[in-house]
Amino acid sequence: MIDKILLAGFGGQGVMFIGKVMAYAGMLSDSQVCWIPSYGPEMRGGTANCSVIISDEEINSPVIDTADVGIVLNQPSYEKFITLIKPGGVLVVNSSIVEAAASRTDITIIRVPASEIANDLGKANLANMVCLGALLSSLNLINNISIKKAVETIVGSKKPELCQLNLAAVNKGIEYSVC
Repeated sequence: MIDKILLAGFGGQGVMFIGKVMAYAGMLSDSQVCWIPSYGPEMRGGTANCSVIISDEEINSPVIDTADVGIVLNQPSYEKFITLIKPGGVLVVNSSIVEAAASRTDITIIRVPASEIANDLGKANLANMVCLGALLSSLNLINNISIKKAVETIVGSKKPELCQLNLAAVNKGIEYSVC
């Protein structure tokens, strides 16, 4: 079993962070993991994307030609990466800032008002974690429990209050995707 995941947005939206969380969750689940970041030349405010591969077998190539699932946090990322989701795949879109036209009928697009949900939680930069929560049901090898452990490990010891906010954002995304 394998999950090929594509994550994209502006620098500063937490794209790399959710990639790290997913990779760490995969490691905690004893899966094989590959995480490859890609930064635009502008860094913060420029484009950023990363790919994460989580597999229960050896990963033969770190390159993702087509992803099983993805998250896009801004319009340029949506336009650039929508074609890289394989037919039957899932794309989570931050509908607060992305106008996701119905350009593909062969994938499931989950539109989540992630920025509004994050603002309701009191921290606008949690939109990435809301989208991560919305994506979890589409993944094979990681789940809410492994994500919780990863967030607690990465954030918990440094900033316990942010750990709880991140987990609350993931849970809101899970709730939203079930509705």
